[in-house]
Amino acid sequence: MTDLRIPISEEEIRALHAGDTVGLSGVMLTARDTAHKYMIENFIRTEQVPAAEQEIYEKLKADLGGGVIYHCGPVVKKDNGTWRFVAAGPTTSIREEVYEPEVIEHFKLRAVIGKGGMGPNTLKACQDFGAVYLQAVGGAASLIANSVAEVLDVYKMEFGVPEAFWRIRVESFPAVVTMDSHGRSLHDDVLAKSKAVFQRLVA
Repeated sequence: MTDLRIPISEEEIRALHAGDTVGLSGVMLTARDTAHKYMIENFIRTEQVPAAEQEIYEKLKADLGGGVIYHCGPVVKKDNGTWRFVAAGPTTSIREEVYEPEVIEHFKLRAVIGKGGMGPNTLKACQDFGAVYLQAVGGAASLIANSVAEVLDVYKMEFGVPEAFWRIRVESFPAVVTMDSHGRSLHDDVLAKSKAVFQRLVA
């Protein structure tokens, strides 16, 4: 396993290959559909960042430069004024395919975590800008929550708990590189092998 401290350098990312296991430590952000759409509309496909959104834009830039986005809609609980993650399983990533390449480029993102893989545009962005897609273990939401050492902040709670940006500190968060910065996707490999087996079965 390769231990990575966030923020992660491009050199560290380029050294990874599909199939490698990693343990992430540091600060990352959760972001799902609404958060991605918000970033695209307010910060990326716009000529000027709205004044009302400038503060959060600066916060996001600070965390996402060399940082990590986790496709996760957590289950959270508040104890004595402090949030904690009860469950933190990955959500399906392909829904963010229409947004992720631009987010990777704009914010200089180094890793995206989720489940199920992403498409060719995100794979190309990983190649072009030095990023990887990491597969988290589906069905282990409570176990993964143990890697979340602390909830540091939450942005845009008006989006709802699953869709808000949760700023979290993780320790030894386990994941597998399934799309690397060299153009390889294990998801594509599995699909190709499955199609070949199918063709043999129906021949």
